[in-house]
Amino acid sequence: MAGLRPPRAELGDLVPYEAKEPTVETNLSANENPLNLPHEVIATIAARLPEFAFNRYPDPMSGTLRTAIAEANGLDAGNILVGNGGDELIFDLMLAWGGPGRKLLNVPPTFAMYGLDARMTGTEVVEVPRNAKDFSIDEKAVLARVKEGDIDIVMIAHPNNPTGNLQPETFLIDLLEATDALVLVDEAYFEFSRHTMRPHMARHRNLVILRTFSKAFSLAGLRVGYLLAHEEVITELAKVRQPYSVDRFSQWVAGMVFRERVVFESQIQELLRQRDVVEHGLGQLPGVHAFGSEANFVLFRVDRASAVWRDLLHSYGVLVRDLSREPGLEDCLRVSIGSSKDNKRFLEAMAELMASRRESDMFGTTGVAQHPAENPVAGPGHASEKKGRRK
Repeated sequence: MAGLRPPRAELGDLVPYEAKEPTVETNLSANENPLNLPHEVIATIAARLPEFAFNRYPDPMSGTLRTAIAEANGLDAGNILVGNGGDELIFDLMLAWGGPGRKLLNVPPTFAMYGLDARMTGTEVVEVPRNAKDFSIDEKAVLARVKEGDIDIVMIAHPNNPTGNLQPETFLIDLLEATDALVLVDEAYFEFSRHTMRPHMARHRNLVILRTFSKAFSLAGLRVGYLLAHEEVITELAKVRQPYSVDRFSQWVAGMVFRERVVFESQIQELLRQRDVVEHGLGQLPGVHAFGSEANFVLFRVDRASAVWRDLLHSYGVLVRDLSREPGLEDCLRVSIGSSKDNKRFLEAMAELMASRRESDMFGTTGVAQHPAENPVAGPGHASEKKGRRK
């Protein structure tokens, strides 16, 4: 038979997720830990690697890792679900609580995968935009909307990506009490903010908390995330998840990292110090407005942001995230916190670019600072073309 039966009509408006990034000297676009695993952790992995059973299927529920996470959080293993990064777990939540005839309440601008996963699962998206000035949530509007009774799931990033701000704990409690909808509080950046809704789990059956190993724990390359939730929620999610989604090696390394997580504390504190350096440095530049952040990145607004993104990349070999085409984030760029060397390079590049722009405005020159970088870009691509972000 000739031809091909078409896919679901709902896929027509979706754009494939593209994770390509140009190879650059300084990549500050993905909110990764700039440092690899600590030497002592790598040494332990290397010493035990010859005994690792690569030939065996992984534990479908990541039992050993699940138990360790539960004990650290004062919960039972039945309250934990481990997934292939936070992205898989968000998708599982949409499969179980979303779908045709069901609704997600979203508060953009926020993590792009909430809306994308909703559309992929046929879930209707109800949007309550954030305050354009400071990206705070319109609390009254959200509470009024959920009280209508037709919202099935709410997703709140805490702190929010890409804006970096926390949500008031009082609002999150009010939200949990105002609805029986499942409320995901996405704490992907918990290790930087140290704010959590974990103490409120006992009183709220509809509270689900997401965390990840990709940010503070240097495991973005292995993809491990986890949920904290009531056992009845975990049971439903287990019905829709892929059985072997977290491979055996990732479970093993994540378990080792979790047991040794105290060794990451000095790295986290240094990243927080560097975040202050970046916020202060951007704040000193005329024409640049940096938004306060509780995560490992800083959002900032600058006129003609796409041109700044381009000049940072092509003239200095510095890649940041261009968000200026996203609704509510016009003229905004996001810079991840890197090493002190990377952050210094970024701030110096921004200072030169802004000085060149002021000179251009005064004298009518091109306004593009020239920097003697050798082959700063080794591949095509534009970060703003990506529609989501890994967790």
